[in-house]
Amino acid sequence: MTNIAICGANGKMGKNIYNCASEREDCKVVAGIDIYTKEYADFPIVETPAQLPVKPDVIIDFSNPASLDGLLDYCFSTGTPLVIGATGYSDEQIAKIKAAAQQIPVFFTFNMSLGINLLVELAKKAAAVLGDQFDIEIVEKHHNQKIDAPSGTAIMLANAINETLDNSKHYVYDRHSRRQKREKSEIGMHAIRGGTIVGEHDVIFAGNDEVITLSHSAASKTVFAAGAVNAAVFLKDQKPGLYDMSKLV
Repeated sequence: MTNIAICGANGKMGKNIYNCASEREDCKVVAGIDIYTKEYADFPIVETPAQLPVKPDVIIDFSNPASLDGLLDYCFSTGTPLVIGATGYSDEQIAKIKAAAQQIPVFFTFNMSLGINLLVELAKKAAAVLGDQFDIEIVEKHHNQKIDAPSGTAIMLANAINETLDNSKHYVYDRHSRRQKREKSEIGMHAIRGGTIVGEHDVIFAGNDEVITLSHSAASKTVFAAGAVNAAVFLKDQKPGLYDMSKLV
């Protein structure tokens, strides 16, 4: 049995994670962390990790980058593994996450969907085959409440492609202020925000007289919640290190 605490327990993702975990027999949500401490199930919710009444086997964080320092302090002091599914981290915070993995097990990914992580592998394969013969553009669409742009998943896709191409590309996020032809060394990233779009990502390889598009669309947040719970169960018995969805795909 994997005992889980959810950071961001009162958010939409937190409640989705609880629902997914409650349908399984190999894990249980034993506590939540959230600035809003109203309880909606059979576990307590506290404001900070330091106030947790029980030590969980794993913490799943789908809250906000501002929660990172408090989570890491708690996990360092207790040796608790940490699954990080939030996005919008600064480069400095990402460096902290990677450094933390030297002391505790950390599962960190910009997207918990198995389908998205398969898309990453397909995009890498396409980049390896097509090389510099095709221009690469990434289009992502999300709901109108999402704060960060481009999405962490779009960045994850771009980074995976760029690494495949020996980091020869640079990223372009805004074309309206650049009156010039597209350079071969670009990966363009475009963000669309509207309505209740859960998440859509297209990786476009545009060549001479042909276009290849790799796409993923999420119909609900359940796919991300299920991935996070799978990650927590996996992480419970791991040694300190940095893990991602490649371990589960």
